[in-house]
Amino acid sequence: MPADSRRPRSEAVYEQVARNIRNGIEAGVLRHGQALPSTRQLAEEWKVSVHTISEAMRLLIEDGLVISKSRSQRVIHAPNQTARGGIRLRTPNVLLIGGYAGSGKSELGRVLARETGWPMLDKDTLTRPVVEAALEVLGTSPHDRESDTYLTLIRPREYEALAAATRENVECGTSVITAAPYIREFTDPAWIDRTKATYEGLGAKLTFVWVNCDAESMHTYIRHRGAARDAAKLADWQGYLNGIDVDFRPSTDHVVVENSTSAPPLQNQADDLVKKLMVESS
Repeated sequence: MPADSRRPRSEAVYEQVARNIRNGIEAGVLRHGQALPSTRQLAEEWKVSVHTISEAMRLLIEDGLVISKSRSQRVIHAPNQTARGGIRLRTPNVLLIGGYAGSGKSELGRVLARETGWPMLDKDTLTRPVVEAALEVLGTSPHDRESDTYLTLIRPREYEALAAATRENVECGTSVITAAPYIREFTDPAWIDRTKATYEGLGAKLTFVWVNCDAESMHTYIRHRGAARDAAKLADWQGYLNGIDVDFRPSTDHVVVENSTSAPPLQNQADDLVKKLMVESS
């Protein structure tokens, strides 16, 4: 990949912002009827210009996801948010959703969970409080995600906890959606084989999902969410990009969901994935 394609660019930032807000609406993070902050407040929140926010709002209004009630107030328009049904299949399904930081894997997981009624297990949500406490006990920053201490002592336990919670649901006959980076795991043939054998033994269907996202969109979202664990990445964004493969794909059969500005909405791709799973599980 050319080096300049890895650098954050200012062009089409409004499309990145609009897509992330759309993802938040589809994932249920932003609710129907909820008033959005002012243009100036949104610009500060997203760390972009007022013009960028105005253009992002224009796209969302054109798509019918935001309604402008006055010059100073815009509200979320998603009346179908609560009209979701549950899907219970004869064969439990397990979706392992991986992706780099800021790729949209958690948002995809939430969209799928809202569509199917299946539990959504996010690694950070499940483990962050315990991870931060453990890192403090070990004498490092609770936001450390780069050191050998975290990578060798903490990270493996996070994935063990996520896997145990997933298995417990499957043992109850429940389909499960999980979200985690899965970078190491999706490149480890032994891990992939063990995981396939585990769920095959439980009579479940396993699907690997990779959320692909361009570097510019990831940078926009990471800056917006302002998580302390991302500080090291943002402090040396180019160095971070040089250390990852933005064209990464899992070393096994998988589904790719595109979460870049030119891709279809996550909701549409989630609907297609659910239809595919229902056909394969029928």
